[in-house]
Amino acid sequence: MREILHTQGGQCDNQIGAKFWEVVCAEHGLDPTGRYQGDQDLQLERINVYYNDDGLFQLR
Repeated sequence: MREILHTQGGQCDNQIGAKFWEVVCAEHGLDPTGRYQGDQDLQLERINVYYNDDGLFQLR
């Protein structure tokens, strides 16, 4: 299994990082609570790269 290391340091990096996770959630059709709200199978195809599915999608 490969791991992804995402680091943020400082105000600018934190703002960029927050936007990154907003975009990733939107691309996969997830709402802020981790529930799938999308309508396309493609959104779920590689969702396990960033998220674990334990009823709700949570960051790995």
